[in-house]
Amino acid sequence: MNQSLRFSSASPSILPSVSRLLALSAPAALALALALAGGASTGCASHEYVRGSDDPSIDRAAMSTGLDKDDIERALQTLLNQLRDAPVMTEWRVKAGQGDRQTVSVAPFINDTSEHVDSQLNAMLSETEGWLVNSQVTRVVSQERQAETIRQVEGAQHPVFDPQHIPQYGKQLGVKFFITGKVGASDERTDDARRVQYFLFMQVIDAETSEIRWQQKAYVTKAVR
Repeated sequence: MNQSLRFSSASPSILPSVSRLLALSAPAALALALALAGGASTGCASHEYVRGSDDPSIDRAAMSTGLDKDDIERALQTLLNQLRDAPVMTEWRVKAGQGDRQTVSVAPFINDTSEHVDSQLNAMLSETEGWLVNSQVTRVVSQERQAETIRQVEGAQHPVFDPQHIPQYGKQLGVKFFITGKVGASDERTDDARRVQYFLFMQVIDAETSEIRWQQKAYVTKAVR
């Protein structure tokens, strides 16, 4: 027999020896070789790690029906642009010009949906807080101090922000206004598709009277089909 056996140079540890193959029956030897070859090809498969700064299309693609970075940016652009031009913001600017910057706290946004978007809402909270700080129009209470006040009012067993207790929070924090919000959703399904329509609301509430001084909404729609 003049035929020669040729072996790949890839990883000799995963290739059977000639003597082992010859010791097996033809069908068994073929099955073993195919199995090992399949394992080798699987092991060679790899994923590429890419930065969003190198490939902006990464952020544009929707990966789920939840809220992502692009959704948060679009919603906040709508909401904060509206707040920038709102009468209450004009009032804060006037007060700041008189040396009386109003004290504001950004309270947790309430998730009224069945979606797991709490971390995304916390991101919106932090973005809004940073926007206020950078505006230099108001004083902003830290989240740590606010969380401690909520625990004092609501009790350590259930330290969750309750809009009905805003006057109590305001007195303890010395806050005149709260910026807060909530997210609702309409979830619809067919046999082969699902659509989630988000409704994001943002409010400015007077801490003393609980009066809503400003409110605006933004919409985000996600689907899988």
